[in-house]
Amino acid sequence: MISKAVRSSLLLVAAAALSSAALSCAVHGSGPTTRMAVEDSYLKKGEERAFKIRYLAKVQSLPAGTKKLQVWGPVPSSSNLQQIDDLKFAGPAEPRIGREPKYGNQVAYLEMDSPPAEAEFEMTFTCKRREAKVALDGLSDEGTDPPDSYQVFRQSDRLVIVDDEVRRRARESTEGKTGTLAKARGIYDHVMSHMSYDKSGKGWGRGDTRYACEAGKGNCTDFHALFNSMCRASGIASGFEIGLYLPYEPKKTGNWEPAPGGYRCWAAFRVPGRTWVPVDISEADRFPERADFFFGGHTANRVTLSTGRDIVLYPPQKGEPLNYLLDPYAEVDGKPHPSAKTWFFQDL
Repeated sequence: MISKAVRSSLLLVAAAALSSAALSCAVHGSGPTTRMAVEDSYLKKGEERAFKIRYLAKVQSLPAGTKKLQVWGPVPSSSNLQQIDDLKFAGPAEPRIGREPKYGNQVAYLEMDSPPAEAEFEMTFTCKRREAKVALDGLSDEGTDPPDSYQVFRQSDRLVIVDDEVRRRARESTEGKTGTLAKARGIYDHVMSHMSYDKSGKGWGRGDTRYACEAGKGNCTDFHALFNSMCRASGIASGFEIGLYLPYEPKKTGNWEPAPGGYRCWAAFRVPGRTWVPVDISEADRFPERADFFFGGHTANRVTLSTGRDIVLYPPQKGEPLNYLLDPYAEVDGKPHPSAKTWFFQDL
């Protein structure tokens, strides 16, 4: 564990490094020109939430004689739904901040020569999160997007596939429906009826469309993999976000509270020429009386850490693309090495 004096010094150094990095993202990598953004003009007024997050990354059991440790981790970005402030880092090495090229996610990267047997790194920040409530009645008259836009949200990923089974489900759930909004609701309802939030057995949690089709259960990653696949099979751009999820009721104790779970993910689809529309089908499964809200709504008790699947980091890792960017990722002398995260929150 780092001493308080060293921690304070590193926080200041890292904060200064981050400010510099924020001004020169083009040097450290650039993101795509299209993002999964909900347009302000379609957002209704909703609840707001303010909180602090403490994210701890730990790498343990490094082999004796290790020459280099490399660690990457997600860094949240501000948007019109979340404002990230007071972003600070602490640890035995100074990170630099870049953006991976596929989705433009911010990534913290650090490396250490001749590292100790274990190392711990900390990220803290404040988040002001806005509830997303889209005015759906304004989306029946859709427009058009450029033909080559949002391609990353139209193509298959390694586990988010479009095959004959997915096409059949998409075709049946959208039959007789006209327009993107109605088709997306048909897909949403199909996933709701087919899936149950159930983490028993093996195979859940990877966001695997084929598993979701066959098992009919899983967690949020599996719900939204099936939704993304069926949307893409129907010609609708659809994507995935992952992050941290707080309890619905704030705990204004002034103390760091333990995480209620490891993570949560959610999705969105694109109405051409208009906006992205948020959905959270696993929450609708947990709270079926709110199913209409979660088609077009996201609650404010969350923070987005990253977007997308099959991510090549910046700088690129030597291992395979990451299924999604949530936990820290480490390599020891160029080979993947286990790492883990814990996190805490404090309502403001």
